[in-house]
Amino acid sequence: MRVPAFLPVSSPRACAVALMVAAASLPALAVTPFTLKDIRVEGLQRTEAGTVFASLPFRVGDTYSDEKGAAALRALFATGLFKDVRIEIEGQVAVVVVEERSVIGKVDFTGTSEFDRDTLIKALKDIGVGEGQPFDKALADRAEQELKRQYLTRSLYGAEVVTTITPVDRNRVNVTFAVSEGGVARIREIRITGNEAFSESTLLGQLDLSTGGMMTWYTKSDRYSRAKLNADLETLRAWYLNRGYLEFNVDSTQVAISPDKQDISITINIREGRRYIVTGVKLSGDYLGKDEEFRSLVSIRPGEPYKAEEVAATQKAFSDRFGLFGHAFARVELVPRIDRDTGRVEVQLNADPGRRVYVRRINVSGNTKTRDEVIRREFRQFESAWYDGQRIKLSRDRVDRLGYFSEVDIETQEVPGTADQVDLTINVKEKPTGSLMVGANFSSADKLSLSGSIKQDNVFGSGNYLGVELNTSKSSRTLVLSSVDPYFTRDGISRSLDVYYRTNKPVNSQGESYELVTPGASVRFGVPFSDYDTVFFGIGAERTTMRSATALPEAFYRYRATYGRSSTSYPLTLGWQRDGRDSALVPNEGRYQRVNIEWAAFGDTRYLRNNYQIQQYFPLSKKLTLGLNAELGYAKGLGGRDYPVFKSFYGGGLGTVRAFDQNSLGPVDVTGAYLGGTQRVNLNGELYFPFPGVGNDRTLRIFGYFDAGNVWGEDETPTLASFRASAGLGLSWISPVGPLKLSWGQPVRKFPQDRIQRFQFQIGTAF
Repeated sequence: MRVPAFLPVSSPRACAVALMVAAASLPALAVTPFTLKDIRVEGLQRTEAGTVFASLPFRVGDTYSDEKGAAALRALFATGLFKDVRIEIEGQVAVVVVEERSVIGKVDFTGTSEFDRDTLIKALKDIGVGEGQPFDKALADRAEQELKRQYLTRSLYGAEVVTTITPVDRNRVNVTFAVSEGGVARIREIRITGNEAFSESTLLGQLDLSTGGMMTWYTKSDRYSRAKLNADLETLRAWYLNRGYLEFNVDSTQVAISPDKQDISITINIREGRRYIVTGVKLSGDYLGKDEEFRSLVSIRPGEPYKAEEVAATQKAFSDRFGLFGHAFARVELVPRIDRDTGRVEVQLNADPGRRVYVRRINVSGNTKTRDEVIRREFRQFESAWYDGQRIKLSRDRVDRLGYFSEVDIETQEVPGTADQVDLTINVKEKPTGSLMVGANFSSADKLSLSGSIKQDNVFGSGNYLGVELNTSKSSRTLVLSSVDPYFTRDGISRSLDVYYRTNKPVNSQGESYELVTPGASVRFGVPFSDYDTVFFGIGAERTTMRSATALPEAFYRYRATYGRSSTSYPLTLGWQRDGRDSALVPNEGRYQRVNIEWAAFGDTRYLRNNYQIQQYFPLSKKLTLGLNAELGYAKGLGGRDYPVFKSFYGGGLGTVRAFDQNSLGPVDVTGAYLGGTQRVNLNGELYFPFPGVGNDRTLRIFGYFDAGNVWGEDETPTLASFRASAGLGLSWISPVGPLKLSWGQPVRKFPQDRIQRFQFQIGTAF
């Protein structure tokens, strides 16, 4: 006869209630403790019996009691695998009867065009709704609410989600989420109230959110989200604080949605307060006896309106300077002494450097592929040395510049039980460093060309680079095999190896074709003279062959007649580079410089070729950026030999002087061929501003430009009178399919023989 030790229940809480009821009203069903001779499990379909036995608090031979039975029920329910569990006693045998939860066989979606299906499946699996997981109605409801929340972040307030549960064989269920996305709710109105010092249009211009416009299909700035609104409110607050309004406050915000859930109105209520002028800056606290040194770091200027940016910059400069002396946990507090009657404020900075500490240990975390040594060799802060905030920041930046990680940050932890030691942990998140690319490029000069490459920036986690590149441009075809070892020596000297095969087709005004074919190889070493400057030197070997019997320009024909059809050279290279731009794709500020010297001292050709380039970017405002570029080139033949005509500089077109035909500037021989020259000057200025309607998005910008420059032969003297110049407008777009640059210009200074090409563009994409 089976005696139920406990009534069947469907949850741990119900189990507890049943136990109390049984104890109070059914004492006759209580089991007298006995020794177990056997344990059986009934009702299993997919779950392994071992999972049940592992959860039981008793074994064969143990004494069974009501308390152990209750503990067994709690443990089995806690696994989440069963929706009903009971224990029945047959003599001295415990029979565990279970009813398994249904398992999710498939999760599917219908009507979800706004989100990628795989993204939704992953998101729901993280909250417990996924194929192979036990089905729980509560989790399914939670998943439905999560889907609705995701649609709210995309301004789809009318989205409806209906969950359908379909039982299938073997105690499984299919879960289907049917979504009706509805239309996108768009911001129709943004109002700011309480402003007196600045117009509403000025304040709205600081926000990323906006009402509908010509380009909001691209920026999606007319789609509301709470996160975007909060970011805009902080932007507004910072804007006022940087203009002296210390007591500025956002009193409230109201977001109203229309009954059809398609239109949103936002009202921001602000209180400006009074504008305050700084009367002075006072330093208090302990400055390690270096008060004057710290005072020189103050960027707050008395007599001008209070600017939060200057205060924050001063506090950071103080903290960084304390870090140079080993004070990792220095505190710099701002105490503004406000006089509301006169509208003046004295800024007081209280400093507490704390104790000087040194770094006990440096740990590396998160590198699943990259070797520890590849990361550690970039560190400029060392273990068992005094804490140096500047070196730690530099170490972090050097690891980030490797390009192997999507995230890099450094944590500072106090060592328990000590007051003068810290541990540093650098946390990295690996990202793919290999690429296989097949691409197509189209430009007004080269028409359609194909390109491809196989690259691995971090081979086997060693930090070395291997690459193969191919380009089939009409005017320049290239095959390059490259290898770079950034730490060829322990001191950080890099080594680059290149093997290449290039063909070049210079412009011939008569439309005839001739080729210059150059196979070669080179080795280059990079010596880091500082943490910011690298000097390069190397040697190469190449052989250039002129291919054409009838189409060679006169100058090429004469050079071939004097020095032969093929010329071999062994150029020595020396270069220097520093890149301080904030972005290589869309720079807003910073400077980039490079110098390259190529010296062929022996071989069939003897020449010297120098090139210097400098770029400088100035952020004129939040939306305007001025970019300046200058490039100077000079070359000459050595040892009484002519300068090789196939090494000439060229000018005209994108990258030099726009609105002139590609490579058309400089000397022209008697056949009308453009020869390039041995001297080149390029001067470029570009003023960037956002495309109308895109707000502060810097990936799509319009620019006005002014270019000037020219190319001169070896026997010519560069003069301002010979400069060509142009001006015009352009479009720069970092598009989803690749970078695009388009320009239309008008020559400002030209000569009758010049070839004009007002519209020029270049676009690259991968497929």
